[in-house]
Amino acid sequence: MTGHSLLAVIGSSILALLFIAGIRVRKTRRREKVDAGDPFVTRKVQNGWESDGGGGPDVIVVGAGVAGSALAYTLGKDGRRVHIVERDLTEPDRIVGELLQPGGYLKLVELGLEDCVEEIDAQRVLGYALFKDGRNTKLAYPLEKFHSDVAGRSFHHGRFIQRMREKAASLPNVQLEQGTVTSLLEENGTVKGVVYKNKAGDEFKAFAPLTIVCDGCFSNLRKSLCSPKVDIPSSFVGLILENCQLPFPNHGHVILADPSPILFYPISSSEVRCLVDVPGQKVPSLANGEMASYLKTLVAPQLPEQLQDAFLKAIDKGNIRTMANRSMPAVPHPTPGALLMGDAFNMRHPLTGGGMTVALSDIAVLNNLLRPLRDLHDAPSLCKYLESFYTLRKPVASTINTLAGALYKVFSASPDQARNEMRQACFDYLSLGGVFSNGPVSLLSGLNPRPLSLVAHFFAVAIYGVGRLLLPFPSLKRMWIGARLISGASAIILPIIKAEGVRQMFFPVTVPAYYRTPPLN
Repeated sequence: MTGHSLLAVIGSSILALLFIAGIRVRKTRRREKVDAGDPFVTRKVQNGWESDGGGGPDVIVVGAGVAGSALAYTLGKDGRRVHIVERDLTEPDRIVGELLQPGGYLKLVELGLEDCVEEIDAQRVLGYALFKDGRNTKLAYPLEKFHSDVAGRSFHHGRFIQRMREKAASLPNVQLEQGTVTSLLEENGTVKGVVYKNKAGDEFKAFAPLTIVCDGCFSNLRKSLCSPKVDIPSSFVGLILENCQLPFPNHGHVILADPSPILFYPISSSEVRCLVDVPGQKVPSLANGEMASYLKTLVAPQLPEQLQDAFLKAIDKGNIRTMANRSMPAVPHPTPGALLMGDAFNMRHPLTGGGMTVALSDIAVLNNLLRPLRDLHDAPSLCKYLESFYTLRKPVASTINTLAGALYKVFSASPDQARNEMRQACFDYLSLGGVFSNGPVSLLSGLNPRPLSLVAHFFAVAIYGVGRLLLPFPSLKRMWIGARLISGASAIILPIIKAEGVRQMFFPVTVPAYYRTPPLN
């Protein structure tokens, strides 16, 4: 009996050792398969989802900002497996991305994300107030035909982002992971996935049939997917005014100051964001007190009296931030297996607060294109089909982009008398009310994405300015200024339209990609 027991113990020990060795071999083989490029083996940090082999993601999303988070949730809600990699999952602290236009809110509703502006002390925005030389005019959003919930929203950017990330990560088929994507994985001109380092610094490869890059304005991946032509016309200097009552509650405020506009809007029930535009790429130094002096001596006297004390207190508090304002037209290189979205793809001057509206609209367009497709593995066919995305996005994107660039130039002071006449004409035109204010404000709000309407109103302002110059008695000098005004208006808007693409902007139905049909699965 003793011998049999001893043999049993020895046999059991050998079997246990063989079992453990087998497990180690299988684990080693799995790691080798990943290193060799097998599809997606990684950890689900939020929802406990782990997959390998054929169970990998359908889409990899790079970046979990507004575009990335909204895209991941939208695709995940449609049943797609999404792996989203974000460099930093802590709450961001930025001075832009705080104002969502009504058109953007409607897109949130369409995507099922409207609850992301709840429980963050977001403020309803009902329109704008313009101030110039002691005069002011209030411009309401044309919201009469919409549900009472529809309005703009303003909030702390970071709170909004965290709500979006939580919403995306709540889906069992969406994996949200902190990591830095260092490069795209390409094979024979097709993007197969990404290389990224996780929070611990370990390098991984993730594979999916479609990779969507949404890594923001500082994107290091966009160069292989588009022709980036980034312009920096100005910078914003940001402050927060505390316990300050705006002249027009629940409205954005635009001060047509010298040399360029100043913005105010609420971001919580007790805080007002102020953004001072400083033209050019150089701003006064924060370190040596030059910035504080600039704000106190040049900017503060141009503000409405009601805001001056709170503005000066904010300067003395010292929490002054700066950020370069970037614009970049969308010039994509259609690439099998990859797509650009958000600020990585297209930027405009943030004066009009249209960036998030464009991003959310783009997501809605893309999701509608992808919805009929269950299999995304035919990269060349999918790439050809998604060329229609670049045309279908144009009505919203080109309207908001063009308006942002044109308004910034019109609202900025100039030594040119004709440009200043255009600036005054714009203020007076909007002050007329009715169709003269409703039309431009509906364009600004993203509620009326019609490029032809934008061009019509822009040149109506120019003609209105010329008419004011020539009445009651025209003179050669006034006629010359009027001619320069029309010429200057053309010089402002035509280059922007050219960069957006005349054919795609005004005649999209003539573009072959407009009629692309889904590839057969």
